[in-house]
Amino acid sequence: MTIKPRFCVALLALAVAGAPVGTALAQSMAGGGGASPNATRTTLDPIPPEGGWDSLANLLEAAKPGVDTRLAPSPSQVTSRIEMLLNRGDVNEALALIEKREEEVKDQRGTDVQLMFQHARALAALKRTNEAIDIYTDMTTRFPELPEPWNNLAALYASRGELEKAQDALQMALRADPGYAAARANLGDLQLLQALQTYKKAASDGVPGMQDKAREVETMLKDKQGK
Repeated sequence: MTIKPRFCVALLALAVAGAPVGTALAQSMAGGGGASPNATRTTLDPIPPEGGWDSLANLLEAAKPGVDTRLAPSPSQVTSRIEMLLNRGDVNEALALIEKREEEVKDQRGTDVQLMFQHARALAALKRTNEAIDIYTDMTTRFPELPEPWNNLAALYASRGELEKAQDALQMALRADPGYAAARANLGDLQLLQALQTYKKAASDGVPGMQDKAREVETMLKDKQGK
């Protein structure tokens, strides 16, 4: 099972409990392998739509003359519409469309993987973290070969300060796709956060020089956020 290129990952905040600085998991790749123009993004800036979405959005907003607008949109059009809403921050509207679509297909055989993934993204954006984690966890169980759910699951674990779980999830993402650059970048950010925690703990125990090292890592993290 593969995910179409427009299967895009939203950016989620990563925060560490007790740490005064945060960073972000780079969740901007589509399908892994470095094919996406957003593959190197590691900040909280809004992710731009991938090529082709603008034209599709225009088609959905204002059909060309001669197109029968009474026809129901195809599943791919619904998915693309949801993607557009998520990327521009209209999360409640996206969630309503997701839930409507899920109700329509609940009796059909098979699973709409992209719709499932978008549902988790929407819930995470609305801070319904536990619900989003449940969906991503279900996806990693049913579709372990997909790196994106593992990557997003890591972001949510990290946002709760569960760095070991986040690291395990990122390693699974890389096992699923060793070329998934976003997960590799995220692993580096996560290791910085782990180092920060270690240095702060050592500083509190009175180890000389650890406070300076903690400040160095904090500065690195702040610089990454500012880019």
